[in-house]
This record gives sequence, structure tokens and C-alpha cells, in this order.
Amino acid sequence: MKLLQGIGIALCLAVLCVFVVPTANADDWNRKTVITFSGPVEVPGVGQHTLPAGTYVFKILDSQSDRHIVQIFNQDETKVLTTVLAIPNYRLKTTDKTTITFRERPAGEPEALRAWFYPGRSWGEEFVYAKPRALELAKESNEPVLATSIDETAPVDALKTAPIEAVAPTGEPVEVAQVVEAPPAVEAPPAVEAAPVAAPEPVTVAAADPLPKTASPLPLIALIGLLTICAGFALSAFSKRGV
Repeated sequence: MKLLQGIGIALCLAVLCVFVVPTANADDWNRKTVITFSGPVEVPGVGQHTLPAGTYVFKILDSQSDRHIVQIFNQDETKVLTTVLAIPNYRLKTTDKTTITFRERPAGEPEALRAWFYPGRSWGEEFVYAKPRALELAKESNEPVLATSIDETAPVDALKTAPIEAVAPTGEPVEVAQVVEAPPAVEAPPAVEAAPVAAPEPVTVAAADPLPKTASPLPLIALIGLLTICAGFALSAFSKRGV
């Protein structure tokens, strides 16, 4: 009975862990971040494009290998204000706080959101603007900006397959690598020369004497038969006791 009670308690604890662990790790999975802006901020994506000063919640909706979908909510998370296409951007030094970067804008204009880095992570989110707006920002900041040709009123699912490019201040397309930082190459360790190994000394093995003939196998066969009979009696007694 005690054994059955122990098994039942173990199963209950296992079920409890299944429900508790995902909840504890939810913020790390979707990188939920509460951000307060002291002034208006321009954001790309499908939905609202200017966020007034206030508090907002950023979350990762979908995380694919080469692109991410970010959603920006109001403070109490009752409404999605905009859904933004982003691609991973690498930084050499991580921080223990959220980092938000902006693009240079003329005086009096709202800050333009550029990237978001979650605490403790080397990879952040470089936001992609609609191509006409990306070209304007590139001219204002005099640096390339990530762009997509998808319409800003397109459904959110269209962001998952939207083409991404980078536009220069001249309007010419450039490599995306000019906008996002690639991870540093991992250098291979220097080759180590192996020390010369001396050839092994020859070993002479004397021929062994012929092995004597073994005794008859009949005693071994008899012993195996006896052990089998004993095992049968033991199993029979155990079965009767269980009944």
C-alpha cells in the first residue's frame, strides 16, 4: 500500500511540474517587456504607427530562423496596437536591462524605433519599415534602413513571407548585412604538432603448450537442469502466495 501511495504522489508532482514550468518561463519565451516612452515614438508594421508617450508591452509573436514577428500592446495588454516585422541583430556586449535604439530624426519629429534587445541576450530585433518610409528614414539618418515592399494594411500572416531588403540614402538596394550585425566568426584553435612517436619494440611471444583436453560436459548439463527445476518450483510457490 505504501508503495502505491508513493507512486501516486510522484505522479501528482510530475503533473504539477508540467503546468508550472511553462508559466515560469513564459516571459523568457516571448520576451515580454514593459517599456515606457517619455515622448511620441514612430513604429513600423501593420497597425498604429505613432505611439504617444506612455507605457507599452512588447512581445515576440513568432520566432523563425531569419525573421521575427513582434507585437506591441497597450499597457494592460487588452489591445494589439501594431505588429512589426523584424530580423535578428547581433550585439557584442549584452546588458542586464532592456535596450531600445532609435534612428536620428529632425528636431521636433517623433523618435523612429530601430531595434529592441532583451536583457541578457546577444540577439535583438532590428525592425523593418515599409519601403517608402524606409527610404525617407535612410535619407534623414544618412544610413541604410531595412525595408519591405508589403503593404502596411496587409494581414499579419503576410509578414512571415514578406521580402526584406535594405535601402541606402540614395534609394539603391544594399546588402542587409550593412544594417544588421553578423555574429563574430569563431576562430579555429591553432593546430598542435604531434610529438614524434617511436616505433614499438618488437615483442617475441613463445608458442604456448597445447591445452589439455577438457572433461566431459555432462556434469555442467546436469547442473543447468537442476537450476531450471529449482527456478520452476520457486516461481510456482511465488504465484500461489500472490493468489
